[in-house]
Amino acid sequence: MSEVRTHHTMTTDGTTIAGTVHGQGPQLVFVHGILGDGDTEWRALLPHVADRNTCHLLSTRGRGLSDDHPDHSRHRLVDDIVTYIDSLEEPIGLVGYSSGGGMAIAAAAQTDAVRAIALYEPALTALLDEQQQTAFRNTLVRVGELAAEGDLTAAAHAWAGFVCHDHELAAMEDAGYLEPTGRNIPALLSDIQQGRQTGGINAADPAVLERLSAPTLVLHGPDTALPWFTTCAQHIVGHAPDARLFEIPGAGHGAPHTHPEELGTAIARFFEHAPTGVIHSRRAASS
Repeated sequence: MSEVRTHHTMTTDGTTIAGTVHGQGPQLVFVHGILGDGDTEWRALLPHVADRNTCHLLSTRGRGLSDDHPDHSRHRLVDDIVTYIDSLEEPIGLVGYSSGGGMAIAAAAQTDAVRAIALYEPALTALLDEQQQTAFRNTLVRVGELAAEGDLTAAAHAWAGFVCHDHELAAMEDAGYLEPTGRNIPALLSDIQQGRQTGGINAADPAVLERLSAPTLVLHGPDTALPWFTTCAQHIVGHAPDARLFEIPGAGHGAPHTHPEELGTAIARFFEHAPTGVIHSRRAASS
């Protein structure tokens, strides 16, 4: 891989969004999950993709190299992604993980610059059942309590423990992922709290999914801790016109950290055969 670069762009509310840039070749933009940031989320997977692609590991507001802003509403987070994509001025492949998968769908609905989409276990909160909603709320309360006590690392463990098995947590800890993600807990809390209060594109809406024109690969793991992730994957494949499901053997929700080679190889192969795309305008007419 070539030396690391950075790319910066500014959103309409004056927030600088940044990503580190690795590799050479067709451009891919990676959207992290709600606990991570661009660099912590994808560093294990990167060697298996950046040997044939230019990988942009963007961080949404309040994370990584990006500036923070009081507004963490859902539509602003999605605008962080769309603004970054459009600043590249050529068709890109879009990769989303967990909550970043839902935001990737919403971003793709607002720009025609996305030539193909790969999602790993996208998290669509609109599909949570009552029991899962209760567990989600209880976890969020506990994360908030730990953050208020100043123990951000424990807060990161608590959130990861909601979506991953214990053996995945152990692997993440051994890889040095969980401790640095503690710095993202304030952004996580803002993202969730403000996301509840404000609108934006609902990535679970069949009407939104049916408008996705880009080929879409939805990846999942058979060992996922929450059946909800499988429900989300099947929902997307059931409504997006050009979507297919692919399983990463033995993986759970933490696959970017526990199965980076298998996941990275699947993503790289998908984009290798995806169309190159043509940009007709900077944003779709619905934005």
